[in-house]
Amino acid sequence: MIKHHPTFEMLKAYVTGDLPASLAAGVSIHADKCDECRKQIALLTEQIAEVSFEPEHDPLHFGNVSDETMSVDFEQMLDNICSDDSITLTKPTEAKTITLRDTPYQLPRAMQHMEISSSANIGKLSRARVMLDEGEIHTSLLHIEPGGGVPMHTHNGFELTVLVEGSFTDEMGEYFPGDFIMLDGQHVHHPVSEQGCLCYTVANAPQKFTQGINKLLNPIGNFIY
Repeated sequence: MIKHHPTFEMLKAYVTGDLPASLAAGVSIHADKCDECRKQIALLTEQIAEVSFEPEHDPLHFGNVSDETMSVDFEQMLDNICSDDSITLTKPTEAKTITLRDTPYQLPRAMQHMEISSSANIGKLSRARVMLDEGEIHTSLLHIEPGGGVPMHTHNGFELTVLVEGSFTDEMGEYFPGDFIMLDGQHVHHPVSEQGCLCYTVANAPQKFTQGINKLLNPIGNFIY
């Protein structure tokens, strides 16, 4: 059961196209699994569309053009569409998969056309970079093998995790596919996955480890970020 969702402000920014591609994809991955947020997105889209098509905002409003002229043009456009008997058939897109540590995963719909690097491994972690070219914002698919986890850390910036498959736990609870987890420097946690999991992650700064010798953990931080 999904317990963690994007904020209303983030859903609104998603609908209006104001999120960077990495965060927009995260919302889309979540919404594909969450009926509640999918309904909110549909409602927001409808409301914004209604406002956008009011006369003063209508991109098809031509000022002094008469209603009669507009009616003729519209009827002509409909005639042109109806008289075109050509049919364009689109081939169904094959679902794209990725294999991490010999485990195949079907990529979420939002990632089907994204470029993804080959995977790299450290300990029980595997990471495939999602190539979105967003500067300091890094996006990845992070795979945790059964029994693996990430050492206790906080965040120098924000960190978004959307659970794609499997489950993991930390000090704040247990997470399942579709959970949308947005954290920052106010949160300290130690994610562990008993059965293994695949996560979609977005971060704009490396993690800050809070236990052990930081220098020894820096390779893990750089690897995840």
